[in-house]
Formats: sequence, C-alpha cells, structure tokens
Amino acid sequence: MRDHTSALGTRPVGRLLWSTSAHTTMSVATYGIYALTNAWFVSRGVGPEALVAVNVVSPVLLILGAVSTTVGVGGASMVSRSLGSGNPRQAARAAGNTFLVYWTTAIAITLLGLLLLDPLLTLLGARGDVRGHAHDYALIMLAGAITATGFSSLVRAEGRLRFSALLWMLPVLCQIALDPLLIFGLGWGVRGAALGTVGGQAVSMGLSLWFFFLQRDRPYRITLADLRPHGPTLRELVAVGTPSFLGGFGNTLIMFIANNRLAALGDPAALGAYATSIRVTTFVLMPQTGIAQGMQPLIGYNAGRGLIARAERTRVLALRATVLYGTAACLVLLAVADPLAAAFTDDPATRRATAEVMRVVALGYPFAGVTALLATYFQARGRARPSFVISVGSILAVHIPLLLALGLFGTPWLWISFPAAALLSAAGAILILRRTTPAESSRVRDDVTRGTTAPAEPATTNAATDAGQER
Repeated sequence: MRDHTSALGTRPVGRLLWSTSAHTTMSVATYGIYALTNAWFVSRGVGPEALVAVNVVSPVLLILGAVSTTVGVGGASMVSRSLGSGNPRQAARAAGNTFLVYWTTAIAITLLGLLLLDPLLTLLGARGDVRGHAHDYALIMLAGAITATGFSSLVRAEGRLRFSALLWMLPVLCQIALDPLLIFGLGWGVRGAALGTVGGQAVSMGLSLWFFFLQRDRPYRITLADLRPHGPTLRELVAVGTPSFLGGFGNTLIMFIANNRLAALGDPAALGAYATSIRVTTFVLMPQTGIAQGMQPLIGYNAGRGLIARAERTRVLALRATVLYGTAACLVLLAVADPLAAAFTDDPATRRATAEVMRVVALGYPFAGVTALLATYFQARGRARPSFVISVGSILAVHIPLLLALGLFGTPWLWISFPAAALLSAAGAILILRRTTPAESSRVRDDVTRGTTAPAEPATTNAATDAGQER
C-alpha cells in the first residue's frame, strides 16, 4: 500500500491531480446528489415548511461540519507532510489526535445542543409551523453528531483515493435508500430524513474505524497511545485547521443573517428560494471542492519532501481548473434555472423567486472556488497565517458587510451580495498569494515553464522536527 503514498511524489503532476480531483469530485458530488434528493423528498413528502425547517437548522450542522473540516484539514496536512518526510509515527499521532479532538467536540455539541435546543431554535429564527419540524430534525441530528465524519481527508492524505471515495459514496447510497422508506413509507416526515442521514453517517464511521485502527497493510496504524493528547501535535493541528473552522463558522453566520433578514422581510417565497438555491449551489460547486481536496495531499506530500516545484505546479493547474469549471457551471445554470426551480416546487411565486436567485448567485461561480482553493493551498503547506487571512477575511471583511449593507435595499440586492462577495474575495486571495510568496513563486514559475522539478531539500516541517520527541 506504500505505492499509493510514494506515487504522490513521482507520477506526473497533471495526471495525478486529475486522478485525485476526479475521485474527490465523484465523492462530494455523490453527497451533493443526496443533498438535492433529500431536499426533494422533504419538500414533496412533508411540505415546503419542512424544507425551510431543515434549512433553519443548517447553521448548527455547519458548525459541526466546520469542526470536522478543521481537524480533518489540519490532520491531513500533518499526515501528508509527515509521510513525505519519512515519519509514519508522527502521521499516526496526528491522525489519532484528530480523532480525539473531533470526538470530544462532537460530544460537547450534542450535550449542549440538546440541553439548549428550544432557545437555540428561537435564535435561529424558527417560528410558527416551521418550529415543530425544526425541533424534530435538530433533535436527531444533534444526537448523531459523533457519526458526522469518516475522516476521508486523512485517507486521501496517504493516497488511498478509492477508499476515500468509498467513505463518501456508500453512506450516501444508504441515505438515498433510507429517505423514501422513512419519509414516504413509514410517514416519519423530517424525523425520517434526519434518521436516514445519521444512519448513512454511522456506516462511514464504522468504515473509518476499521481502516485506521484495524487494517494493517498501510504506512501507519492508529493505536491507543496515539489517542493521547500531544501538545505540539494539537497546536499545529488546530493552527493549520482553524482557518477552515472560522470559514465554516462564517458561512454559518452568513446563513443565519440571510435567513433572519428574509424572515424579517416577510417573504415566504424568498425563504423557500434561498433554501433551494443553497442546495443547488452546493451540488453544482462540488467539483470545485473536489479540486481543492484533490490538490491537498499532492501539495502536502511534495512540500514535505522538499519538491516545491511539484507543489506549485499543482496549485497552478488546480487554480485554472476551478475557474474554468466555475465559468462553465455559471453558463449552464443561467440556461436551466427555470426548469430546475420547477422540479422543487409547484408554487408559482416560489418557483419564480428560486429561478431568479439561482441565476444571480451563479454569476459568482467562476470566482467561488478561488478563495477556498488558495486557503487550502496554504493549509497544505502548513502555513496557517495566510490561510487564516483568506478564510476569515473573505467572510468578515467582504461577505457579511455586503450582505448587511445591500440587504437594507431589499431582497434583490441581498441576492446580488453573493456574487459580488465571491468576486472581491477571489481578488483578495490572489493578492495575498502574490504578496506572500513573490520570490518563491517567481522561481517556481520558471521551473514549471521549463517542465522541471526543483531538487529535493531537507524537510523542515514541524512534523519532521517533532520526530525527536517520539516515544
């Protein structure tokens, strides 16, 4: 199985990026299909109020997702760089501490969320008929929080792309099979949707436990000793992954602000349109997520080995791919917004509003992947500060101010804030990239142009220097 890992530093970069991105895109797109089918099952099987309720609870789930992304990105960066520098024991310790941090946080979120569920729903803006559905959905999702990730990023970090895809696809297929059975067959409504989601997540959790703790034919295996808190590992894991958490928390805040602003405007059609457009956008932009996730192990492993030109070449190709895909997706959605909106609702007002929202939001697709990709690039290199500035700055300095300012002028201007924020955030991320690594980027650009690779240098990552502290 070590061939999977060593290939990250030997195969041609273009083909390798295509392979990793294809696998990750297929994985996340499968989940995107579930998000759409789940929305359809809830909307058609329970009603539009239930779909709004699921969307109202989404900020809580996004916080949980932000935690799993934080430890997953931080852990994956450490694992890939540790394997690249020839230190599998540090990779095992990084993975073990990743599990520890997530499990501890998930249990805390479950306990706090269940104890404070009613005031939490009030804070999220759950009112009227929506509140009952939101309560039922949130109760089950919070109870199953510990199952919410299978740590596929750690699997990708060692080059095991097929198993990483399996961690996404098999649970999603279970969820797609369970939803109609529980919602339509047993008539459990949003409770059925929540149980189907948690059931699929439990499958992913079981697979990951077998992979990391029991399978032997791998570069490393997590032991009980690796689950003990280790200060230097935890500090680096949190530092590298924190931009992802803050970015995810920022997206939660954006949803919270948008939902409450739309509720204050008293426009039910706009609320339903926003709920649907979020799921459509999530699905359509899955390939951009796949490109960023597919890029991460290549950059981390090659940076760990000192093959900087290969890491930079990967970043250049990934950036081109995400912009080209975003442009194509924008053009397609502009053309098919009306029939797509009609698939989710029969209400004429909601249908018109949904098509309008999807067209406006689509204008930001060409730029939407740039910010996340460059933040991921810096995380893969173990450079927390520029990743932090990109992730947090795009939310606090761009998106939220635009959302609050333009939202004062009515619903159409609120929609415009989304593509405007995507454009400004992408421009800021590119500026940070150029100012942060001007000398290195210039040198590597010359190497990439000639098609050469920089000679390997001694690894100087924290993962390597921590080796001396190994028991």
